[in-house]
Amino acid sequence: MAVALCGIVLALSGPGQTAGMSVLIDHFIRDLDVSRSAVSTAYMIGTLCGAVALPWIGRAVDRFGVRPVLAVVALTFGSFLTLLSLVEGLVGLTVAFVGARAMGQGGMTLVATTAVAIAVTRKRGTAVGITTAVGTAGISLVPVATERVITEIGWRAAVFGEALVVWAVVLPIAIWGLRGVRGGKGGTGTQGADGGGSGAAETAWPLRSIIRTSMFWLITGAVAASGLVTTAVFFHQVSVLGEQGLTPTQAAANFLPQTAAGLLASFGFSAATDRFSPKLLIMGCMAMQAAALCMLPIVAPGVTAIVYGMALGAGAAGARSVEAAAFPYYYGTASLGTLRGLTQSVAVSSTAVAPLLLSLGHELAGSYLPPVLALAVLPGLIAVAAPFARRPQRGQAAPTGQADSPAQE
Repeated sequence: MAVALCGIVLALSGPGQTAGMSVLIDHFIRDLDVSRSAVSTAYMIGTLCGAVALPWIGRAVDRFGVRPVLAVVALTFGSFLTLLSLVEGLVGLTVAFVGARAMGQGGMTLVATTAVAIAVTRKRGTAVGITTAVGTAGISLVPVATERVITEIGWRAAVFGEALVVWAVVLPIAIWGLRGVRGGKGGTGTQGADGGGSGAAETAWPLRSIIRTSMFWLITGAVAASGLVTTAVFFHQVSVLGEQGLTPTQAAANFLPQTAAGLLASFGFSAATDRFSPKLLIMGCMAMQAAALCMLPIVAPGVTAIVYGMALGAGAAGARSVEAAAFPYYYGTASLGTLRGLTQSVAVSSTAVAPLLLSLGHELAGSYLPPVLALAVLPGLIAVAAPFARRPQRGQAAPTGQADSPAQE
């Protein structure tokens, strides 16, 4: 039950994700009378400021548990979406971006995936994969549903409606739906058998020890690079694919193959962490993203656009899924909230600069191709470095919970 409910929570982070925001960008530009670069800058500032809150959210999960933190995050997220529906200028838009990105893209995602890792100890990768697949499907439907609602009642009413949905669905899940998930104050696991959870105490890895391991930087770098490149091209997807000859409708429809491939990759890569080394899976995800970006010059309406979308979506979803399963695999769950809060803060910060980087690159080069090909270098470098990351060791023993996975380095 916890797996399915956390999938719903992850899906409802959609209004704060780049895909959910992308359908609103042209409305902001037109109704607020601001430039695309100004909106990109506001998005960058809002996302960077929002990222500061994520380490604190992670620590709160470790200290107070999943349920109270999720309730506060949902309340705050809905409040900032309400503010977004009322903005009249660039300052208000920036403030709304701060909260929507911190609580939506950051907080909701962090709490949902961390809750699954705490609740499930056997076949944890598979459980995370199911949650991520459900969440990815929901997130991908947000821009489609929002666009349809906007045509009927306008973008302001549509955004306020998103806030109401978050409150109506996520708050009951936090209060009643996740009652079996403990976590916080040193407790881990569940009170029941959600995948074989256990309430046994676990010794936490000190954060200062974790950040000294090469595996931490590999995983964090992969998530950050994946977030940066996908946010950049998703944020400007209509324009990027428009240069390749796709109409706005065709470019928007490219989210569908991205989503389909992402769903399969979310489950496939997460489940694979139960059998294979996470660092090798990270290498595969990064190589896939680099290949997708490198094929942009040959993308055209039809098959190549579909293949491009599928490769990009699969690589991004796979990287997020492996990260969610790899940290409890390597470091246990006692300090998982703090660890993932730090990582998500870095990842969200990377997404903040992405739209502006690509926008500036387009202005300088006169085309999206040179900056997109330059972005491909980031996942490519991480793919090359992945096999050389060393398995974390603390003393003579591996962290508690690691034995649940048969993967060996």
